Amino acid sequence: MLKELVESMAKVLVEQPDQVQVEAVEEPATTTLKLRVAPGDLGRVIGKQGRTARAIRTLLHAAAARAKKRVVLEILE
Repeated sequence: MLKELVESMAKVLVEQPDQVQVEAVEEPATTTLKLRVAPGDLGRVIGKQGRTARAIRTLLHAAAARAKKRVVLEILE
């Protein structure tokens, strides 16, 4: 559910949606979502001063709180 949420948000933001990849790493206490996009789309996902990335993380944390989980989003180059 959370993986699909991040993937769908990222695909809307980027110019190359087929390059969007989200990997979920399950750990006992947290789930880490690793987001990869095309190098040219990295700025679109991060946004000016990280505002877009912060907004994605805020929505992700709200959805995770509903599911009673702890989630960390990493945006990889």
